[in-house]
Amino acid sequence: MGTIAENIISNHVGKGVRANDIVVCPVDFMMSQDGTTPLTIRAFKEMNGKKVARPDRYAVVIDHNAPSPMEAVSNLHKEMRTFSKEQGSILFDVGEGVCHVLVPEQGYALPGSVIIGADSHTTTYGALNAFATGVGSTDMAAALISGRTWFKVPQTIKLEYVGKLPKGSYSKDIALRMCGRLTANGATYKALEIGGEVINSLSVEARMTISNMAVETGAKAGLMVADKKVIDYVSGRAKYGFKGVEADADAKYEQVIKEDVSDLGPQIACPPDVDNVVPIEKVLGQHLDQVFIGTCTNGRIEDLRIVADVMGKHKVAKGLRLIVAPASREVMEAAMDCGIIQKLVKAGAAVTTPSCGPCVGTCNGIPSDDEVVLSTANRNFKGRMGNTKASVYLSSPATAAYSAIKGCISDPREVLA
Repeated sequence: MGTIAENIISNHVGKGVRANDIVVCPVDFMMSQDGTTPLTIRAFKEMNGKKVARPDRYAVVIDHNAPSPMEAVSNLHKEMRTFSKEQGSILFDVGEGVCHVLVPEQGYALPGSVIIGADSHTTTYGALNAFATGVGSTDMAAALISGRTWFKVPQTIKLEYVGKLPKGSYSKDIALRMCGRLTANGATYKALEIGGEVINSLSVEARMTISNMAVETGAKAGLMVADKKVIDYVSGRAKYGFKGVEADADAKYEQVIKEDVSDLGPQIACPPDVDNVVPIEKVLGQHLDQVFIGTCTNGRIEDLRIVADVMGKHKVAKGLRLIVAPASREVMEAAMDCGIIQKLVKAGAAVTTPSCGPCVGTCNGIPSDDEVVLSTANRNFKGRMGNTKASVYLSSPATAAYSAIKGCISDPREVLA
């Protein structure tokens, strides 16, 4: 009678557990990035840690400030490289990409596994049927030493999306709608179990966009089933064995929400909150100074293909900056091989190193005072992109691309039709 979350954790602790149980759980994979690894290393040493329990299951990723914009950050990156070399752990260095794209791409996020990351958007891997969640640097350090961490088993909210997603709307629009409906605190410390015929129709990459943003509702995890698409995706990449986990037919949910998205149009999250979501009609014509396409939410090759298709032969609007950050080296290479990068550069885009880019507000495109940005990222709170006096809207890659052409928030259905 377990949910997906309950059953994955039960499998790992060796006994049946249910919501609200406190467990100490073995972890299959761990990850930290350059914003959290230095703190993790400090906590590791304060705990008298000598060796990472499973260095082949721990990745250090330099992605948030890549390449380094200043001396202090460069020294932190050096500390990370040294620690990784000493411990024999996995290192993804500058230019390799964003942690939440690399971990699935490189075969470390697998069905039925338990994954923790010192980054809140670790929920991304739930799209691959993993119980994946963000933790603090101290909990990460303890897990590095012991190979385990503690959880309170979360209650589960089941989301079922039915109908057929209309042309011009994408998984990002579902994700934004989800945030608007549940609100930023509506699923705090709950697991979201996300399914339905619409989810089944999406690619694995598109599903990751939704699981990525599960944390924006406060959720602990954003889980989906391991169907054939997921198995096909992981089979050629998997670094270790896996087995998908399903919910039982009599699983108990805190609530079940069923929504028909057949009439769902493009959605926009308005500043300064990710749950301040409105249909695009409410903000059409909003002037933009910058458009940013990329991040762990929407920087994959599928996203860049959508961007290239929407932009066609058009140029970026005069006076507007379009910044594109492919989410990994693999994505950038694929985009180069099929001509997408060349097309975007000729259109006037600035293409950056595979990284988080300006999403976190440390480099590669921080807006100035009073500027307005449209981003495919997952957060838009005050100061998110590095300037508390700028305003950030969130959208799908299609909406962002068409808006970059027009110079204001614009409906991609106009060009797609």
